[in-house]
Amino acid sequence: MPRCACSTRRCPSASAALRSPRPRWASPGRGRSPASALPCSIYAGGGRRPQLALRARMLLSAPRQALLLLSALLWRLAAADYENPPTAVNITWSSINFKTILQWQPKPSGYFYTVEIHGRTSDVKRKCILTSETECDVTDVLGNVKETYTAHILSVNPAEMDNFEEPPFAVSEKFTPYSQTVIGKPEIKDYSQKGSKLNVVFKDPLTPYIFPNGSFQSIQDIFQHDLEYKLYYWKDQSSGKKDVTTKSHNFEVNIDSGKNYCFYVQGIIPSRRENRNGQESMVLCTSGGKNILDEYGTEVFIILAVIAVAVITLAIVLPVVLCKRKKAKKARAMREKELLNGA
Repeated sequence: MPRCACSTRRCPSASAALRSPRPRWASPGRGRSPASALPCSIYAGGGRRPQLALRARMLLSAPRQALLLLSALLWRLAAADYENPPTAVNITWSSINFKTILQWQPKPSGYFYTVEIHGRTSDVKRKCILTSETECDVTDVLGNVKETYTAHILSVNPAEMDNFEEPPFAVSEKFTPYSQTVIGKPEIKDYSQKGSKLNVVFKDPLTPYIFPNGSFQSIQDIFQHDLEYKLYYWKDQSSGKKDVTTKSHNFEVNIDSGKNYCFYVQGIIPSRRENRNGQESMVLCTSGGKNILDEYGTEVFIILAVIAVAVITLAIVLPVVLCKRKKAKKARAMREKELLNGA
C-alpha cells in the first residue's frame, strides 16, 4: 500500500484511490504518481471524494458562467442597437414633368441618410450623401426615363463610418419615370371667339432635361405620339361639358354664336394603365358674345334708359324754349322801336 504524501503512515484507502478515475487536472507526466500527488485528507474518506469535489466545483461555477454569458449577450444587443440606427419608412416617389423628389421618414437624430439609386441596367448612383433631410431630388440620376429604378435609403451612424460593413437600409417601391410621372398643367397662350368658332392655342409643360443646345425638352419631346391633349368646354353658367382631342397645340371647335364659353386643357397618355390624365390648365372664359345686359345686369340697363329719356326730352324741349325766347326778344325789340317813333 503506498504512503500518503503528508506523512509516513499508510492510507487505508489509497489502493481504492488508485483504482478510481483520475481528475482532469491530475494528468500523468508531471513528476508525481497519482497517489503521491494528492493530500492524505482526500484519500482518507474513500476513492470517490475527489470526483465528487470536482463535480461540486463545476456545479457551483455553472450559474456564474451563465450569468457572464447573459451579460455579454445583453451588452452585444445594446451595442447593436447603438450601432444600427433605425431605417427609413414611408418612402414615396413624387414626380411631375419628370422632376422627381424622393421622400421618407423619420427625421434623423444622431445619424445621417444616404440615397442610392439602383437601375435594372444602370450602375448604382448616390445622391444626398450624409444628409439630415428627409427628401432628395433624384431627377439628374434618372436620365433614362424608361428604366425602372429602386431607391435604397441608407441609415449611416457616424461612429461606424470607418468600418467596411454596409449600413442598414430600406428599399423603396419600383419607379419608372416614363409611366409614372404626372403630366403638368399646359399653358394657354391665346384664345378667341369669333362668331361660331372657338380657337385655343396652348404650349407643352417643360421638363428638367435639356437638349445639347441648352434648351429644355418639353413633355411632347419625350412622349411624342404617346401624348394627346383634350379641350373641355361648356357654355358659361352651364354644367354640360363637351371635349375634343388633338395631338397638336391648338383647338378650333364649333360653338353657338352669341354665347360665351369656358374651357380648360389637359394632357393625356392613353397607353398608360395608371396616371393617364395630367393636371388641368387654368379655366378661362370668353366674353365675345356678351352684351351690356349680360355683362352688367338690369340695373345698368335701367340707368341707361333713364339717361336716354332725359336726352330725348332735352332735345325736344330745348328748341321750343329757345324759339320762344327768340320770339319774345323780337317782340320786345319791335315795341321799343314803336315807342321811339312815336316820340
